[in-house]
Amino acid sequence: MSTIIWEQGSNNLENADNFAIIKQWFTNLNSKEITWKQRLLPPTRDVREIDWEAQRFDEKFIIFNSDIRGITLYWQKPDAPQERNTTPSKLELDTLKQQLYIYPQSQKDVVIRLAVPEIVYQKLQMINPQVEVSRLNENYVLILRDEKLKIEVKVALTPEKINQLKEQL
Repeated sequence: MSTIIWEQGSNNLENADNFAIIKQWFTNLNSKEITWKQRLLPPTRDVREIDWEAQRFDEKFIIFNSDIRGITLYWQKPDAPQERNTTPSKLELDTLKQQLYIYPQSQKDVVIRLAVPEIVYQKLQMINPQVEVSRLNENYVLILRDEKLKIEVKVALTPEKINQLKEQL
């Protein structure tokens, strides 16, 4: 399971274990760079509907002294002597994306997404590139060329990846 949920007052038998997993994940963030984004919840309360693209008040910082005491999350920002905290009514940890959604008790219509910064891929777009395929042992090499942009991309593909590509096309 990639999402671990803890909710205050829940009768879920796994609630305490889930909280322990989330606590360990949060405390292990100490001295790591994180992103901190706060958004209003949509009427559906589904965080997947939220636009998480960078906004003015989003923060990226190295978190210090990350800890959970009771159910309250504590941390410090660099060059800030005061400890900060928030008490959640619910926590959701996406272990695949390394994102923790915090639903503060004090702000029922707000969600905070604390995350380990995601990898940003360099993207390029080729429209109707030249396509060439050659064989290299048991693998194939797909070559895409854009004359106008003067870009050539070579992609080595196993027979399994070729089949997957065929299925998707």
